[in-house]
Amino acid sequence: MISDETMEKIKPGAQVKVHELIKEGEKEKTSVFGGLVIARKHGREIGATFIVRTTLAGVGVEKIYPLHSPMISKVDVISSPKKVHRAKLYYIRNISKKEIRRKLGDVVEKFAAPEAPKTEPASAESKGK
Repeated sequence: MISDETMEKIKPGAQVKVHELIKEGEKEKTSVFGGLVIARKHGREIGATFIVRTTLAGVGVEKIYPLHSPMISKVDVISSPKKVHRAKLYYIRNISKKEIRRKLGDVVEKFAAPEAPKTEPASAESKGK
């Protein structure tokens, strides 16, 4: 189940990672799906849902998750937008990542490892004359 604090943070434009339980026979495993929340429907009622979109291997993939599903173990909100001008971001489907970054600010980031720390170039004094 998702906590009340996290439910408030899940809104259109937020970057999230959803951890869902998958049952295969007797085994249970956790699958992680991360992306941009493009819509949230029906508030906090029992049938409330949110849609997460990402691009995998050049193909846009969307998943619809029920807010009150026992199959969702955890939702990590990576970043949340300061201000989005629409409640439903369906127009995101038709534009490039570069255009999305321009419209939403730098909310949309890749799920990549953090960059290595930058090293300062050696000064002329340390190189020797």
